[in-house]
Amino acid sequence: MTSTEVVYSEFGWADPPDDVTAALEGEVTCDIAVVGGGYAGMAAALRLAERGADVVLLEAGFCGCGASSRNAGQLGSVPGGDPQLLSALHPRRFQGLVRLAEEAVDFTEKLIDRHGIDCEYEQTGNVAAAVSPGQLRIAKKKAEIFQKAGVNVEFGDGRDLGLPDAFLGGMLEPVGGVMDPGKFALGLRKALLASDVKVYEQTPAKAVEPTSVGVIVAAPRGHVRAEKVVLATNAYSRELSIAPKRLAAPIWVSMIETEPVDRLEATGWTSRSGLATQHSIMESYRPTRRNTIVTGVRQLQVARGTVGARKPDPAVVSDITDGFRSRFPALRDIAIQRAWGGWIAMTPSWLPVAGDVARNVSYLIACNGHGLAQAPYLGTLLADRLVDGKGHDDLDTVWRQRPRFAPALVFNAPVMRTMWACDRRADRKIS
Repeated sequence: MTSTEVVYSEFGWADPPDDVTAALEGEVTCDIAVVGGGYAGMAAALRLAERGADVVLLEAGFCGCGASSRNAGQLGSVPGGDPQLLSALHPRRFQGLVRLAEEAVDFTEKLIDRHGIDCEYEQTGNVAAAVSPGQLRIAKKKAEIFQKAGVNVEFGDGRDLGLPDAFLGGMLEPVGGVMDPGKFALGLRKALLASDVKVYEQTPAKAVEPTSVGVIVAAPRGHVRAEKVVLATNAYSRELSIAPKRLAAPIWVSMIETEPVDRLEATGWTSRSGLATQHSIMESYRPTRRNTIVTGVRQLQVARGTVGARKPDPAVVSDITDGFRSRFPALRDIAIQRAWGGWIAMTPSWLPVAGDVARNVSYLIACNGHGLAQAPYLGTLLADRLVDGKGHDDLDTVWRQRPRFAPALVFNAPVMRTMWACDRRADRKIS
């Protein structure tokens, strides 16, 4: 199968459901309005309703249609970014960030059980994997830092960890695993629709305006009057003028999926753990229950103008395919079946952030490639804070007293292209 025969999907793991709710029309009032129906927004709304609040949720598409159903589906248990850099820049917060990452996995696993969500979750763990001696040293250093911080990780040889033959070894996170993130998102959506939350899909928020008596959220054909508002808009945050400037950069991430593989164990991949290489821009690999392999990232694309719907760039798909072929030479005859992509939010610190942007308006960003676990957890903690007026240690770890963010100089096209070029140069040396 050639790259021209790949199905380029507008969606990821989940197609639009048959029961998309009607758009908001006219005026509605509530205690708390949640803007954004991803993992964080749905979890926050569910928790608020459980705590007795009258809640309205607005979603521009259908709940779960963004990064929630387009990511690799790896439930990771360590913070994002370089732990050596994180521990140096945030020495007082590092232990809290470590605890947050582990607690988020436990919370998400329990959330799956509580709502009976069949998302094909496998507790396989994930591996920060190495394809070169240099990457192996990076993985070993990460393991040492996390072990010193009390994290349950282990460093090992690729054969001991059950990795594919091309992977030399890496750092295993035994906590966590892989799932179908689309089924997880739609499972949360099902729970949301069965709750007391008033859900308006097909309803993009156009403006959020604090007033002396509350907040008004304007939509194309109506508006919401609420006492408080939660912005759970992630990569789409900059579309709202009230969002903090430079809060997050929207980054387009592409994924591909192979046709079913009938000889996965022949590659040496016996663990079924999700993999992330130690390149400057990682490559991710994970098996699915349908015996396919999903791989992606490798190249990142920045937003130009409005963040809207798009399909993957064929050149990027071809490059990701090249990466798959080089890591799995025994599967070079396996065809690439489809490709998709999605916008994720990358913060300047590469960490989740939360805070108040205005009177009665709170925000939460929990992506950075680790949103699958951290977004539902932090969304729930933020909901509790709005009801109780009290913080939580894990939420306080990422809470910003002032909504000010420095420019993220790395998230621009020239830098991203340079990082990709350096990775490919390193790959050629391996070859």
